[in-house]
Amino acid sequence: MSEPVDIPNPAPAPKPIPDTPNDPTPTPKPDLPPQPDPAPRPIPPAAQRALAEAEARRRDAADPHFPPELGGRDGPEPVRYGDWEKKGIAVDF
Repeated sequence: MSEPVDIPNPAPAPKPIPDTPNDPTPTPKPDLPPQPDPAPRPIPPAAQRALAEAEARRRDAADPHFPPELGGRDGPEPVRYGDWEKKGIAVDF
C-alpha cells in the first residue's frame, strides 16, 4: 500500500457579514439645545390689503352667474373644460 499523503487542513470559511449590525450605532444628538418656535412676524399693511383684495376676488368668483343656455350642452361650460364636440360634431359654437 502506499503511504498516506499529508494534506493540510483548509482554512476555515470566513463568517458571513450580517446585513445589520448587532449593536446599532446611537443617533447623534444636535449640538445646539432645542429652540422655541419663533413668534410669527407681523404682516405689513400692504400685504394685509393684498390679502383682503384676494379674498374679495375669490368671494366674487366663487359663484359666477351666467344666464341659462337654451338648447345647449348639459353639464359644465364646454369651452372651459375642452368638451367641444359630441359624437364627432362640434357643439355650442
